[in-house]
Amino acid sequence: MIADGRLDDDFGDGQPAVIADKPEKWGIAHIFSSFNNTIIHLTDLTGAETIAISSGGQHSNADRYESSPFAAMKAANAVVDVARARGFTGFHIRVRAVGGVGSRVPGPGAQAAIRALARATSNKDDDPDSGLGAFRIGRIDDVTPIPHDTSRKKGGKRGRRV
Repeated sequence: MIADGRLDDDFGDGQPAVIADKPEKWGIAHIFSSFNNTIIHLTDLTGAETIAISSGGQHSNADRYESSPFAAMKAANAVVDVARARGFTGFHIRVRAVGGVGSRVPGPGAQAAIRALARATSNKDDDPDSGLGAFRIGRIDDVTPIPHDTSRKKGGKRGRRV
C-alpha cells in the first residue's frame, strides 16, 4: 500500500487502484423567489423529507428587504449550515418564480441565493478561496409553473381600479 491512500497495482495493468472515499450525499435546494420574498427549502433527493428551510424575511428587519439579494444570501447561508451539519456534499437547484398569471421571472434574490450556495464550503475548516470542500452543484432547473391554457388574471371584467 502506498502512503497517499492508493493500493499499488492490484490489477496488473500498471495503474494503481484508488480506494473509494466516503459516499456523496445529495439534496435538492428549492428556491422560490418572488418580488416580495425569497424562500430556500432543502430536501433530500426524493423531496419528501425537509432538511432545512429559510426565507429572506427571517434575516431582514423590514418588509421591503425580504426579497433583497442580501437577505437571500443570508437565508442560503443558514440552509448551508444545516446541510453541512447533516453531511451533505452537493445540491441540485430548482428555481421557481410565481408563475401562472403572476410573474414568470424569478425575483432579485434568486441569483444571489444560487451564488451563495455555489460558494459555500461543505467543511467549515476549508478555505473558501481554495475551491476545495465546496458543495457540488448538479443541475439548475427552472420549475416555474407555466399555464398551457388561457388563465385569467384576478381583478374582474374592468381590471384593478386604483
